[in-house]
Amino acid sequence: MHTGLKVGVFAAALATTFGVAYGVGSAADPVVSEAGTAHHEGHAGSKAKESGAGAHSGHGGAAAATPGGLQVAERGYTLALKTPEIKAKSAAELRFAVIKDSTGRQVTAYQREHGKELHLIVASRDLTVYRHLHPARAADGTWSTPAELPKAGGYRVFADFTPKGEKEGLTIGSDLAVTGSYAPAELPRPAASATVDGYEVHLDGKLTPGRPSELTLHVTKDGKPVKDLQPYLGAYGHLVALRSGDLAYLHVHPNGEPGDGKTKPGPEVSFTATAPSKGVYRLFLDFQHEGKVRTAAFTVHAGDGRPVKSDTAHEEEPAGAHTH
Repeated sequence: MHTGLKVGVFAAALATTFGVAYGVGSAADPVVSEAGTAHHEGHAGSKAKESGAGAHSGHGGAAAATPGGLQVAERGYTLALKTPEIKAKSAAELRFAVIKDSTGRQVTAYQREHGKELHLIVASRDLTVYRHLHPARAADGTWSTPAELPKAGGYRVFADFTPKGEKEGLTIGSDLAVTGSYAPAELPRPAASATVDGYEVHLDGKLTPGRPSELTLHVTKDGKPVKDLQPYLGAYGHLVALRSGDLAYLHVHPNGEPGDGKTKPGPEVSFTATAPSKGVYRLFLDFQHEGKVRTAAFTVHAGDGRPVKSDTAHEEEPAGAHTH
């Protein structure tokens, strides 16, 4: 057991172990996304950015030396977090801006990616809490979003966006301190299935560093295949993975897209992805059904030759981590 600690502004340095995601399912053992300069795997064949179908680097591209989210500034842009500290279990407003370094001004023009100008991920450094948020932008370029985080500790905030006029998107990150009594959680064991809110998601595949591989997620409810998944941000599923230790941000989108004439709305969603390195990752899958977005989470081992395990899945708290 860990003794409770009081954390403040420097809480971000305290915890690097993974935990079970707040409001998500438990673990499994397949794959992660490619960490290219653009940090994304685009929908296969997609070029329709404004439609939300998305489009960054294609599958199988070379991984960048530095995955997304590790730097507060990249390619001439800086993330300015205007709310560096909030209190646990209390309603708060996160405020931030993206600064263009050459002018010193806040960016006010963005390209729409998957239906949004900017996607915000907030995760605790022990990965016990995960939030996929969609903040609102004021005319002066200041972004804001409500946030209530359930436990204290160090967090990482990831801004995922493409400034207008740029050919590739980028992810930059900053540390957020959440004050209160703190105790890190342990990484959940690998398992082939995760359960959330009555749904079971089974993950097939194997993660191979430096080489593309396919993983398939199969969604069921009450033992029956879910064949009517609903598009969420232009896709039937979105995948984010964070690497243990440094919280490198990895983002991959599924093969195919709604309305392409060949992609079915479930029960399977497939991804082609490449891990940038050996290691342990925490993987978060967002999918929508019956008008609600849910998140299933898995622990992923890359590069150790482990097959997918068949451990029993565990039901956890229902998701509620999406704002629009």
